[in-house]
Amino acid sequence: MNENVLVKKLMRSVLAGSVGALLLLIAAWRSYKLIKKRNDVKRRQKFFKKNGGFLLQQQLSSTHGRVEKTKLFDSKELEKATDHYHENRILGQGGQGTVYKGMLSDGRIVAVKKSTIVDEGKVDQFINEVVILSQINHKNVVKLLGCCLETEVPLLVYEFISNGTLFEHIHDPSEDFPLSWETRFRIAIEIAGALSYLHCAASIPIYHRDIKSTNILLDDKYKTKVADFGTSKSLNIDQTHFTTLVQGQKPICFTRSEESRSLATYFIQSMEENRILEILDPRIRKDGQREEMIAVAHLGKRCLHLNGKERPTMREVAIELEGIKMSQGVSTTEQNYQEEF
Repeated sequence: MNENVLVKKLMRSVLAGSVGALLLLIAAWRSYKLIKKRNDVKRRQKFFKKNGGFLLQQQLSSTHGRVEKTKLFDSKELEKATDHYHENRILGQGGQGTVYKGMLSDGRIVAVKKSTIVDEGKVDQFINEVVILSQINHKNVVKLLGCCLETEVPLLVYEFISNGTLFEHIHDPSEDFPLSWETRFRIAIEIAGALSYLHCAASIPIYHRDIKSTNILLDDKYKTKVADFGTSKSLNIDQTHFTTLVQGQKPICFTRSEESRSLATYFIQSMEENRILEILDPRIRKDGQREEMIAVAHLGKRCLHLNGKERPTMREVAIELEGIKMSQGVSTTEQNYQEEF
């Protein structure tokens, strides 16, 4: 009998000890989760500050309601959307970061730009892109959906543009989407219209400063979307001029003579020698739009003037391109130079 009592007491002690140990484990687990949560909050706050979060808040508040509120995405949602940034989701890579294709929890397909790790001196460039894109609402400009600043590197979330870049279609042509003269002309008109809007109709004049074929996207209907505003600049109301350098698509070609290696120089030289039709892409020579091509070429020559003040404004370019289209090649520019050809 005494032995049974002893066993029962021992069992009670073991049970009490087990319960105590379990409670201790639960308390330790809760403490661990609490500390982890606090550290996670501190870590996210650290990244938020490092990635220019406070600067973004300041910039957006200074717009006095001129822009829509930028959505701040959760880092875990974007990790899930991009399959933890799997290499199979990569849409493109460049000097400013890598772009991934992702699907949000609501089913929307997006492009997530994961910026390269930059020093604090370049954070302004990232915040600049966020603020500028927040001010833009145009059918031919890629739409910014939001950003995430609570990760090691800042993230931008854009609408997904499905049909790649203009560069890809120029240099790797597809039978499904041949780049005819009509198509190229339409793309040029859409780009000019978008830039004219940015320069003249946006709440603050915006200058892209990096227009090139790799930054021109095509959507599911092959409509133009101007992208990548990382080097853009907003002008104050009292600023009247902002000059950028003349750039060319495939700007340097070593197969041409030394004096003609620059595409812009080669183009101008060909214009002056009255052989512009000879340097055109063979795929569009047979399109039969000779007058339009000549008119657009002369407009392009004016746009390449080394003195920025001598170039037409983008509003003038957009209006003239529309005029050339409506008149089917009969424009003032073409008429002035018709005798040269």
